[in-house]
Parts: sequence; structure tokens; C-alpha cells
Amino acid sequence: MARNDVTVQQLRYFAMAAELGSMTRAAQELRVAQSAVSFAVAQLESQLGAQLFIRMRSKGLALTAEGARFVTDAKQLIDQLDDAVESTRGAARQLTGVVRIACFLTLTPFIVPQVLNKIGKKYPGIDVQVSEVDTENARDALHSGRADLAITYDFGFGPGIERRALARAEPYLALPAAHRLASRESASLTELAAEDFVLLDVPFSREYFLNLLAASGLQPRIRYRSRSYETVRALVARGLGFSILNQKPVSNETYDGGHVATVTLTGDHEPLPIVLARPRSERHTARARAVADLLSSSPWTTDAGEGEPR
Repeated sequence: MARNDVTVQQLRYFAMAAELGSMTRAAQELRVAQSAVSFAVAQLESQLGAQLFIRMRSKGLALTAEGARFVTDAKQLIDQLDDAVESTRGAARQLTGVVRIACFLTLTPFIVPQVLNKIGKKYPGIDVQVSEVDTENARDALHSGRADLAITYDFGFGPGIERRALARAEPYLALPAAHRLASRESASLTELAAEDFVLLDVPFSREYFLNLLAASGLQPRIRYRSRSYETVRALVARGLGFSILNQKPVSNETYDGGHVATVTLTGDHEPLPIVLARPRSERHTARARAVADLLSSSPWTTDAGEGEPR
């Protein structure tokens, strides 16, 4: 069969199966029979003359090298078609479809509720799908087309990614409520030189915190590490060390009933810029452009009162 016999439906079914790793789950998401998805993908493979998936009976689907290359192109074609339809419809209120946003995992509880609220009010027809990622996975999601936009701290992107500033998150000291410095408005890192440290152990964030300590001449005794922001707070609350964090919850109480004191960090410490990122060279859908414009023009609250909204 000729290449122009490939249909949009085949591309949509293939892209969904690739995203979910399962024909059955793709069929459920698309609200069609599983046989329809399987047939469309098999027909597409025949027309392309290439195997797109490795079918594993117990583990679902895995993209072949050809499939991994083709899925990015397929998603771009689908997005371009959707964009053309949206442009023809004209009015912004008629924007519909999916916008995929990757959000840095420690920012998610502070940022995502605002994101969904802002978009829902302005563009009720847009379906926002959010994934929680670290910086490396945010970059990969943007380059692969698995995400249209990313909200994250501004590090680890490199060329090819456009970034718009949203806010700045200042570092602060997280201390046990009974700590000798807990009642102070501010304190320096050197005052904690002999104490144990609890590290938020997420790529790029980890290096940022360790660099702050090194700039003050400290080699921290790292007693505990965790990828979980809330676990770090809970460990600090139980007196197992101090930490440096950037986002402040409204409440100082931890999940397990402990309490954390937040103290301003003195000295000249670089804040973390929070940015909206997207691929610089890719064609963006009208809905993704509208969401990007909305989010980058809105005032933001990144914690209980700290940071500098754009």
C-alpha cells in the first residue's frame, strides 16, 4: 500500500499505545475495541514496512528503534492537524484537546493546583495532563514530544529549550522546632557547620544545595538522603538534622505531626528560578501556545509567602 494510505486514526491509535505501553489500555483511553487498536497498529506496520512494537505477553509493549523514532513524528503530525483545526475554528474559547505538562516533582503540590485552576477558567475545553518528573526527565519529555511544556527549576536544559521566567524561590533553613536557632528570623550556614544534614537528593537540586554549603566553606555530614520533599521535612522535624529547601508550605506541621521551623538564610545565596520551558524548534499547537502565554503572564505564589512572583 502507498504511504499516503496511512490514516490519522492509525497514527492516533499507535501514539496512544506507545504512550501507555498497552493495546488494551490504549483502547480503554480511546473508548474503542482493543481489536481496533491492534488492527490499526498492525496495518500501520505493514504500510510502513517496519516493526514498531515488540509485543511482550506479560509486560505489554516496547517500542523498537524504528517505533521510537516514528512516534515523535507521529505526535507532531497529530498536533499539527489538531492545530490546523483549532486555527480554523478561530475563537480562543473553542480551544480543545490535550496539553501535556511535565512538572518538577517538588514543585508539583505548589504549582499544579494553580495551573489547573488558571487553565480551567480560561480554556475549559483543554484537557491538561500532568506528569511529575525530575529535571532530566523533564528535558527528555520535551525533546521526545511526551510533554508540550515543563514547569521546573532552571537548570540542566542546555540548547534547544526556550524558557520563560515564572518566579524565584529563595533558599531557607529547615530546622527542628526545638533547635537553638529555630526562634531566630535568620541564620547563617556557618552556625550549623557541626550539625548533621538531611539532603533532598534529586538530580540538580542536590548539586545546588551542596554548592550552597561549599560556598560557605562547609563539608556537610549527610546523615540522611531522600528524594521526597516531605520525607526530608519529617526527618528534620524529628531532630535528625537540618536541611536547605526552597518551597515553604503554609503549615510547618509534617505529615506525621512533627514541626519544622523555617529560618531565613543569611548571605548572598542564589535563588532558584522557576521557569516554563518548551522546545525552541518544534511547532507548537495553538492550545499549547495559549497555555504557555497564560501561565507566563500570570502572577504566581510558589509557597506560603516567599519568592518573587513574576
